[in-house]
Amino acid sequence: MKRNVLVIGAGGVGQVVVHKCAQHNDVLGDIHVASRNVRKCREIIDSVHHKHAMKVPGVLEPHALDAMDVEATKALIRSTGAQIVINVGHAFVNMSVLQACIETGAAYLDTAIHEEADKICEAPPWYANHEWKRRDACEQQGVTAVLGIGFDPGVVNAYAALACQDYFDEVDSIDIIDVNAGSHGRYFATNFNPEINFREFTGRAWTWQDRQWVQNAMFEVQRTDDLPVVGQQTTYLTGHDELHSLSQNLDVPNIRFWMGFGEHYINVFTVLKNLGLLSEKPVRLDCGQAVVPLQAVKAILPDPASLAPDYQGKTCIGDLVKGRKDGQAREVFIYNISDHADAYAEVGSQAISYTAGVPVVAAALLVAQGEWDVRRMANVEELPAMPLIRLMNGMGLPSRIREGSEDRLLD
Repeated sequence: MKRNVLVIGAGGVGQVVVHKCAQHNDVLGDIHVASRNVRKCREIIDSVHHKHAMKVPGVLEPHALDAMDVEATKALIRSTGAQIVINVGHAFVNMSVLQACIETGAAYLDTAIHEEADKICEAPPWYANHEWKRRDACEQQGVTAVLGIGFDPGVVNAYAALACQDYFDEVDSIDIIDVNAGSHGRYFATNFNPEINFREFTGRAWTWQDRQWVQNAMFEVQRTDDLPVVGQQTTYLTGHDELHSLSQNLDVPNIRFWMGFGEHYINVFTVLKNLGLLSEKPVRLDCGQAVVPLQAVKAILPDPASLAPDYQGKTCIGDLVKGRKDGQAREVFIYNISDHADAYAEVGSQAISYTAGVPVVAAALLVAQGEWDVRRMANVEELPAMPLIRLMNGMGLPSRIREGSEDRLLD
């Protein structure tokens, strides 16, 4: 059994994670929340107490931390007695937090791939550029490191592995589809950290096709699907974290990622990009001050956490899997529907944050109880899928499977 959790990051996803940890603190033990902005940590803790979310009385404390500082992160892990670290901070801190966990023996979980501030869209497979270089260190130290355990990446990886193992003899394609059919009422905003959001779409769109990496321009390729609950939706081919591990760990020739965008988002994004305002490279103003355009745009856009009170509508995220079973063609869609208003009522966050935050807490519970405490580095598709899915079914993110006219809970 592992107990005591350190949550690094106090944004929208961090809020969900702390609430869900509090709801399961009988298993997880003490909860510590760390960020450069300790005020945000205190606000999350206040919201937990306001919702009476703690399952049993226990420790719930804020901490100031620069997670780029390995020594400071190690010291906080040791002083709090945290045996599980949930990293939902900026993608730039992943490697420093992982290193601190390797050196202290704490289990490490994150929800997105590491990025370097001065690089966009490195050559695939992305995990090989940073995370996988520390596989041996994790195994030598007996440290459990579960990579990319949000929803996408994360739950969709579990869906893909489950489909390959239980529903097909041979898989031809996995199309991961992510649609936000909700509305926040603002002129323009991103649903999570604007800097990371824009960086995803300013580079090349790498996808796995015919067992090789293929690149497209963003918004170059689109499709339309009739999805459960949210109906007809247009999505665009783009690169995404999970493709880079699934392509290496599953024997599937075609793995693609499709994300829904409205025409307004595409228009604003295109103008910002064409003006150079989404560049990660510093520019120097007439006064001599250096400014990173992308960071300036981030500073003037709404905080994604502020969107939650007015958000209405639903998300649909899932895997459309095609192949053969017992010599017959087969197609299944394994998916989740999440409601923005329901997420806000429960934890004070919108559904994008909710779908990212719930799975990592479910994974922390599996690590705490030993089922996912594998004492090595692993991507989600390398771990048992059904324990995660069953836990999430009872934590607000039920999974369903649609095949032909049948649509049922996945359990």
